[in-house]
Amino acid sequence: MLRAAVQAGTEVGKRAKAVMDAGELVSDAIVNAIVAERIDQADCAKGFILDGYPRTLVQADAVESMLSERGIGLDTVIELVVDDKALVGRIVKRADDAKAAGQPVRKDDNPAVFEERLREYYKKTAPLTGYYYAKGKLKTVDGMASIDAVTAEIEAVLAAAEKAR
Repeated sequence: MLRAAVQAGTEVGKRAKAVMDAGELVSDAIVNAIVAERIDQADCAKGFILDGYPRTLVQADAVESMLSERGIGLDTVIELVVDDKALVGRIVKRADDAKAAGQPVRKDDNPAVFEERLREYYKKTAPLTGYYYAKGKLKTVDGMASIDAVTAEIEAVLAAAEKAR
């Protein structure tokens, strides 16, 4: 959504671009505004999935307010549970695969950078697990299973949420 807002040249997208161009992190206020702008678009009228948002308790409160203002309920939150060491292994493999294919390696595809991102995750994002569990919205999916099994489990969670509507 962030990249799309920047590319679309929306007012909030321009603010995000200025922050990103300065090498800074985009604030919760800007990210929240981008999400609000996006969910107001026609293709979200029958529902939508937010992937990777919210990432903080501040953002979680903001999305609750956004949805409430629009008369929309939050159906479910899916957490993919994956072992930290497996995540690092996946990052290393992705970098190795890119090198082998003669493609550029992403700057964040190295264990040291990823481990810093993981620390940030535990500080800022992991608290959302308890937040959504307490609201009865959290569903966990074993991200260590095969891609087909993970896909099937996510589809089942979404189908159950749709049925409960």
